[in-house]
Amino acid sequence: ELSQAVVDAGAVPLLVLCIQEPEIALKRIAASTLSDISKHSPELAQTVVDAGAIAHLAQMILNPDAKLKRQVLSALSQIAKHSVDLAELVVEAEIVPVVLTCLKDSDEYVKKNGATLIREIAKHTPELSQLIVNAGGVAAVIDCIGSCKGTVRLPGIMMLGYVAAHSENLSMAVIVSKGIPPLCACLIEEREDHIKAAAAWALGQVGRHTPEHARAVAVANVLPILLAMYMDTRSSEDLQMKATLKNILQKCTYLPALEPLMRDAPPNIMKHVVGQFSKVLPHDSKARRLFVTNGGLKKVQEIQAEPGSLLQEYINTINNCYPEEVVR
Repeated sequence: ELSQAVVDAGAVPLLVLCIQEPEIALKRIAASTLSDISKHSPELAQTVVDAGAIAHLAQMILNPDAKLKRQVLSALSQIAKHSVDLAELVVEAEIVPVVLTCLKDSDEYVKKNGATLIREIAKHTPELSQLIVNAGGVAAVIDCIGSCKGTVRLPGIMMLGYVAAHSENLSMAVIVSKGIPPLCACLIEEREDHIKAAAAWALGQVGRHTPEHARAVAVANVLPILLAMYMDTRSSEDLQMKATLKNILQKCTYLPALEPLMRDAPPNIMKHVVGQFSKVLPHDSKARRLFVTNGGLKKVQEIQAEPGSLLQEYINTINNCYPEEVVR
């Protein structure tokens, strides 16, 4: 309501004039005000757009003043976040290549706000994500995550998750650009649960499409780390939810990555692990032999499954791959 009152008083066109004044301090505070008006609703953001703010903001992304750049990137993010249409209007101002240079800025907040703007554009549609990918956006964000620590990483992590979530091809773009190692690094290095949770979620989005995607994540040795976080009683609820592995497991047919989980997984995760073995073993004689020699089959016999449950079905399928005396 308060922002609406400011708009109704006719302030927006005057604020757009203020961002064109030569005085840097005035530009900063006017950009910051436009950001605060835009953030609440698509309608309020639209009034800022209708006053012609985007073109003037876009021109200032290259301004040498870091504090001004922070505010400008923030304002464009707050406009782009609401809808596909608003995000497209921001993109049409040809901001993408310029924003990517901000990800290399020496100012942490310029980096963070630049990554946030890219995230708010990429999250809407596969087409907008593809546009960012084509401009080199995924590689730039991955470099940015690698070069900073803490909350500055968060928008970049989320951006990779949104891009990967849209489609198999976009997820593959994250894999090919070597996005998995920095996401793993965030899981291991970061102290705060909400950053770990974002990395776990992003890895889940990358791995959930096909066996090939799941394998790319599994080979990075992520699954035991996620499992440990899932089972750690000190993990936040959100982190436990994001670290469930389910997305990746349901597609993962790369057995060497699944075997370590057989030791420690709780029943609700074990169900998915055993389920994947029951899909692969009937068709792969080499895997069947390995499964006996490395103790996998023995472990399966120790699982207490409810009669008639899905888990019991999986176990039966695995046991049926072997002669009865081997199972005994």
